[in-house]
Amino acid sequence: MNRSAVRPSAELAMWRCAAAVLLLAGCTTYDGRGLVPGQSKAGDVQELMGSPPDRLAFPDGSANWYYTTGPRGFTTHAVRFSPQGLVQSVEQVLTTQSVAKLVAGETTADKVREILGPPSRISRLALQDRNVWEYRMYNDAQAEFDLYVQLSDEGIVREVLLLKDYHKEPGGRGRR
Repeated sequence: MNRSAVRPSAELAMWRCAAAVLLLAGCTTYDGRGLVPGQSKAGDVQELMGSPPDRLAFPDGSANWYYTTGPRGFTTHAVRFSPQGLVQSVEQVLTTQSVAKLVAGETTADKVREILGPPSRISRLALQDRNVWEYRMYNDAQAEFDLYVQLSDEGIVREVLLLKDYHKEPGGRGRR
């Protein structure tokens, strides 16, 4: 018998476990593939995507469910429901098109959360009396960016900063 063809039982168990994890990971998707707008319901979404980490309900009965790849992930998928509870759309919302909807002096914190979903981190700029909502995202060319939405204490967007993550550039140290 060829000894190299026989794996120790611990190694075999490890390979089986790894295969099971990969198989289960393939069952959950956040892009909503398989959902049918106008037909799929909340139960279908939960079966496919799991329980949403964040939800918004609106006065008209519609709702958004947010699925993040956080806390420092680069995507957030929003499942939008009609007042009748049917899926209207599923879309990745951390995009440059979504960021373009934020208007300094006008957009409210509630609207930012509706557009982009929950931030990955919230911090405070005490000297400017601003809260900062942080997101990580890709731009249209798939470069990594950090998005900082600065909000006044009244909950109004004051500044939107989209900064390239130069630490992810070739060479790994960025510009200094």
